Amino acid sequence: MNAPEQIVLIRQHLIDPEVCIRCNTCEETCPIDAITHDGRNYVVDPAICNGCNACISPCPTGSIDHWRTLPKAAAYSLEEQFSWDELPAQQDVPDDSLVEAAVAAAAEETPVEGMQVNAALSPSSTIAPWSAAHPYVNLYLNRNPLTATVAGNYRLTAVDTESDIHHIVLDFGTQFFPILEGQSIGIIPPGVDENGKPHYIRMYSVASPRNGEREGYNNLSLTVKRVVSDHEGRPVRGIGSNYLCDLQKGDTVQVTGPFGASYLMPNHAGSNILMICTGTGSAPMRAMTEHRRRMFAKGEPLPGKLMLFFGSRTPEELPYFGPLLKLPPAFIDMHLAFSRQPGQPRAYVQDKLREAGPAVIELLNSDSYVYICGLKGMEAGVMDALRDTCAAAGVDWPALHAKMVRDGRFHVETY
Repeated sequence: MNAPEQIVLIRQHLIDPEVCIRCNTCEETCPIDAITHDGRNYVVDPAICNGCNACISPCPTGSIDHWRTLPKAAAYSLEEQFSWDELPAQQDVPDDSLVEAAVAAAAEETPVEGMQVNAALSPSSTIAPWSAAHPYVNLYLNRNPLTATVAGNYRLTAVDTESDIHHIVLDFGTQFFPILEGQSIGIIPPGVDENGKPHYIRMYSVASPRNGEREGYNNLSLTVKRVVSDHEGRPVRGIGSNYLCDLQKGDTVQVTGPFGASYLMPNHAGSNILMICTGTGSAPMRAMTEHRRRMFAKGEPLPGKLMLFFGSRTPEELPYFGPLLKLPPAFIDMHLAFSRQPGQPRAYVQDKLREAGPAVIELLNSDSYVYICGLKGMEAGVMDALRDTCAAAGVDWPALHAKMVRDGRFHVETY
C-alpha cells in the first residue's frame, strides 16, 4: 500500500481590499518586505511572509488581519490578490480536524504528525483596555454601505489660515450604527478612479462620544482637513477630504464601518488617560474628552485624570481651540504646542512632554493609558521624549513601554 500523499497546509496571510485604506503602514512595517502593492491593492507575498505579525498592530483598519487555511500548492499568488475587489471565501480542505490541529500547532509552535505548518501562523493584534466597552466592527462594507445624512458642516479654523479643517456631523436616523470613542468610519467618495473602479474607502476617526455629537441623537462627527498638497508641498486634490469638506447640510454620504477594536478608552474607575495629538489627530481625543466632560457636567465622579498634549502651527490652525480653552484645569491638564507662533520659539508636542516630565511620570506610574494620534512624522519625536523623560526619572522606558503594549495601555494611530 502506498503511503498517503502528504498535504502541506499553510495559513495564508491576506489583506482585505474592501477595508484597506492604502495608507502604506503595513508595507513600511514589514521587516522582511513581504508586502507590496500596485495601483489598486496591497498584498502579501506567500513566498516571503513568515507570519511574524509585525504588521498587524499598526494597521488602523484591521484589514491586514485576515487568514485562509489552504494547501500550500494552492496559495493565492500576487497576481490573484492584485485582481481582488473582495477576499475569497475559505476553501474546502481535505480534513477539517487536521486544519484545526495545524492552527493549534502554529500557536504552540509544536509539530503535527504527518503535516508541515508555518510555526508563526497565529495572528495577534493590539489589545484593547480591559474595561473598554465592547465594540461593533465591520457592520457595513463596500458591498453594503449605510447612507448617512449631513446634519452640519462647520469650518473649525480661521479662513485666512492654510489649514482648512472642518467639523462634519453625520446623522443615521433610525439605522443601527453604534460607535465608541477611538473607532473610525469609512467614507466612499462618489465616482470612479483612474482605472474605472469605484473609489476605495477613506477612513476618518470619529470625533464624538458614544452617545452622539448631540447627546441622545444617532449621529457622529468627523474632523477633516482639506488636502490640497502632498507632504512635499506639491499640489494635489485629496479625493475624500475635498468631497467631505464641500458637503452641504442635507447631502447624503455612503458610510462603512465601524472600524477599530483596540484603540478604545478605558471605562473603569481610576483609569487615567494621556493623550498626545496633532491636527486632525485630535478627533479621537475630542471623543474621549467629550465623553468624560459630559460626566463632569452632570456631577458624576470622574474615572481618572486627563492629560492632553496638542500641537499645531498656530492657535488659529488648532481644531477646537475655543472649546478647549473653556475646559477647567480641574477637569483636564492641557499643554498646547505651537510651531509657527509669531514672536515665539517653535514648540512641538514632544517639547511640552519634556517640560511636563514629573506630571507625565506620575501618570505613567499609575493606572494610565496612552493614546497618540497624528501625522506619522510626530511618532519618533514623541517616543524619544517619553524615553528621555523616563530616563531622567530613573524609569526603564523600554520595559515600561513593552508592558503597556502587552496590557493594552499604549495605543498609536499615525498616518
